[in-house]
Amino acid sequence: MATSELPDGAAVSQTPKPKLFIRTFGCQMNEYDSAKMADVLAASDGYTRTDQPEEADLLLLNTCSVREKAQEKVFSELGRWREWKSARPGRQVAVGGCVASQEGEAIAQREKLVDVVFGPQTLHRLPALLSTTRATGRPAVDVSFPEIEKFDALPEPRADGPTAFVSIMEGCSKYCSFCVVPYTRGEEVSRPLDDVLVECAQLAEAGVREITLLGQNVNGYRGAMRGGGTCDLALLIHYVARLDGIQRIRFTTSHPLEFDDGLIEAFADEPKLANYLHLPVQSGSDRVLKLMKRNHTADVYIDKIRRLRAARPDIALSSDFIVGFPGETDADFQATMDLIAEVRCDSAFSFVYSERPGTPAANLRDGVPPEVKKQRLSILQARIQQLSMEYCRGLVGGTYPVLVERASRRGNGQMAGKLSNNRWVNFDGDERLVGEFVDVTVSEALSNSLRGRLAGAEATA
Repeated sequence: MATSELPDGAAVSQTPKPKLFIRTFGCQMNEYDSAKMADVLAASDGYTRTDQPEEADLLLLNTCSVREKAQEKVFSELGRWREWKSARPGRQVAVGGCVASQEGEAIAQREKLVDVVFGPQTLHRLPALLSTTRATGRPAVDVSFPEIEKFDALPEPRADGPTAFVSIMEGCSKYCSFCVVPYTRGEEVSRPLDDVLVECAQLAEAGVREITLLGQNVNGYRGAMRGGGTCDLALLIHYVARLDGIQRIRFTTSHPLEFDDGLIEAFADEPKLANYLHLPVQSGSDRVLKLMKRNHTADVYIDKIRRLRAARPDIALSSDFIVGFPGETDADFQATMDLIAEVRCDSAFSFVYSERPGTPAANLRDGVPPEVKKQRLSILQARIQQLSMEYCRGLVGGTYPVLVERASRRGNGQMAGKLSNNRWVNFDGDERLVGEFVDVTVSEALSNSLRGRLAGAEATA
């Protein structure tokens, strides 16, 4: 136990703050939730984060059920933690996130080292759950859906650099046949407009310059407004853009059904809205889209992108694709490739289909051989990579505003930041530029990033 000296020389014992290690699987929403878990635990019990699990008093696994073999990955990770748990009496292990929501008590029953199991909507109850299991000696489980309560219980937002995520809604009500999100995060629930704006304003005061608005179906946002009425995502973007200090706005993840005229107009009218859109389509085949219960056609998607490009001709477009959905034929896959050629996605998240227990698609007969799925995925990814390089090479020679986020992982005195189109660029610069917008001239397009040089006054400073 550490001690410190008072002015009269008396020694006072100081209990060291407990340490927290968090391992996060999955999407940006999970990264956001992990940060909020750390904030809750810091406010309640003084936890400080560590990147060394062997030092931690609490090992926390924040899980994702979207990727293949999600449950197996969770139990594999927990298996590696057994030795750390047994090495220190009193050390606790907690499992949160979507797999926790899906599996519930089964996690603690299968892995006896787990003390707490909690869902995405109950992360604010984590301190109480940890206290309960310490008092009873039995696992504490809470995977309920208390709607928007968690946001009311969270500590004030804390800035960690010039960019920040702000969750504006939870859950999804689309029930695509392949997706577990509605079952693990619940139905769509939107935060009131004022609550979102207060959080954004607090982050801006703390030095945040770019905000990403988050939701499982973010363009389904319908926030209650003071005095009545409802705010949609397009209107929210305009409100956030008016906040002092906020210079760039992003949002993710969207569904084509609710990517409406208002959002297209926002891209046309709001210069602070980033020059980038992630709009998952999953397939270019109407037959497969119907099986997926996406409730839109390929032509509807293509029309929305055409109108978007009329509003922002140089916008960067990202999408999601599932290859080898049950019953996908060669013609279905070709329809997906045709859609990619039409809309010219310059980046994408693409995966071979894998079933999720409890989803309707899990009951479909999967007649696509694994080797065919892998071949199709390889063809699709090669085409996306080709389009990505074409897009990036088109940036060479241009000068763009870049928000400097950190020192480059390349080292050598380089800094790294993002263009409005979500592309990372590395360039020679000073660490004092972090948090500033600077003009950078792109000099080279690489496979995963850009190289550039400072332009204008910053180059000679």
